[in-house]
Amino acid sequence: MAESAKARPVYRNIHVTQIVSYRLPPAGIVSILHRISGFLLFLLLPFVIWMLDTSLSTEISFETFTNVFVAGFAGIPGWFVKLVTLGLIWGYLFHFIAGVRHLWMDATHSVSKAQGHSSALVTLILSTLLTLLLGAKLFGLY
Repeated sequence: MAESAKARPVYRNIHVTQIVSYRLPPAGIVSILHRISGFLLFLLLPFVIWMLDTSLSTEISFETFTNVFVAGFAGIPGWFVKLVTLGLIWGYLFHFIAGVRHLWMDATHSVSKAQGHSSALVTLILSTLLTLLLGAKLFGLY
């Protein structure tokens, strides 16, 4: 059999049991996390509206708002409120940066594998660094 007549490989979808061992490329990870962050933003929308309303209504409501992050609210400790807020910060930053990445790719027709890989890495690194920076500020580390 000649070298050019080799059988071509058959690609199949992975099985559920292979999910743990399957390695997605960075662009695939960004794609999945973009969907997760959008769902997280949608899910936490009532919390965002409450934070905006409480922080802007009056000076007394602003004090209540800031006190929730220290003392908690309705049996929920303050550190947990900060953790949920940190998740919201990550969701917003990641969704925004990934959205800008998609708009840039659409506007410039940058759809090569190398550009997708590098822009996905920039998205992951930039959103992580900004989340850590704002998380440090939120938890009072600086």
